[in-house]
Amino acid sequence: MPKHISLISLLIVCSLWSMPKAAHAQALVPHTLQLDPTKLEKQGLSLAQEAAQLGQFQQFELALPRARLASQLAPQNDKVWFLLGGLQLQTKDFDAAIAALKKAQSINPKNPDVLFALGSANFQQEKYQAAISNYQAGLQLKPNDPDGLFDLGNAYYMLNRLPDAIAQYNKAVSQDQKFWPAINNIGLIKYEQGDTEGAIKQWQSAVSIDKQAAEPLLALAVGLYNKGDRQQALKMGESALRIDGRYGDLDFLKQNLWGDRLLSDTKKFLELPSIQAALEQSQRPEPTQ
Repeated sequence: MPKHISLISLLIVCSLWSMPKAAHAQALVPHTLQLDPTKLEKQGLSLAQEAAQLGQFQQFELALPRARLASQLAPQNDKVWFLLGGLQLQTKDFDAAIAALKKAQSINPKNPDVLFALGSANFQQEKYQAAISNYQAGLQLKPNDPDGLFDLGNAYYMLNRLPDAIAQYNKAVSQDQKFWPAINNIGLIKYEQGDTEGAIKQWQSAVSIDKQAAEPLLALAVGLYNKGDRQQALKMGESALRIDGRYGDLDFLKQNLWGDRLLSDTKKFLELPSIQAALEQSQRPEPTQ
């Protein structure tokens, strides 16, 4: 093909440009779309709110696409990245969660909740020392946060730093006297140390705060049963499993930091006929109306 344009071709091109265009041809005219960043961010925040609401109902398949799009529409909003990371953490997508949370941290280094979430990501991957560093950094920004203190205690517990764990649990309770999970976990430690009486007192205290808390109620039942108070223990154990049948699963108990001694005693307790009956009842589907 020749590199020059012939006169005829040039005339044809010029005549085409000078001819009136049909209305439908205007769709082919290129133009630059002007986007309003403020409107885009507003749409992103609206999507993030939807994602947060869906996440509350465990509808992660619907929540995650909205959160991802929100992070694109509002890329400088740390709360949107924090939401995305939190949802990914819920679905065990740890690498993606950490990337989103670090993005949130780069935008707002003073958000302690981001550091606590990073600690949770590391904790769930059994990177307990890294989790401790995250929790400590979060507590420097928010030193009296009961959840942060509790999580730090759990990380110490997993590294068998039991006095440090108890100290953090007690700090959590000092900030919130109704924070029964910390009281419960002190009981877990005491039981493993052979202090059954001390453990029972902790679990009794936890149950007095929340009578619907299945975990300390079951632990208390096991402790009382081994102590010899069997009739009361059986009633408590049956009640605990009716409240939440998941606590009849030893693997679930292990995930909740129950130690070897308590797990061994619980295994025997769960094999008792009346406890088995309560467990079977808790696993039956609800009758449809």
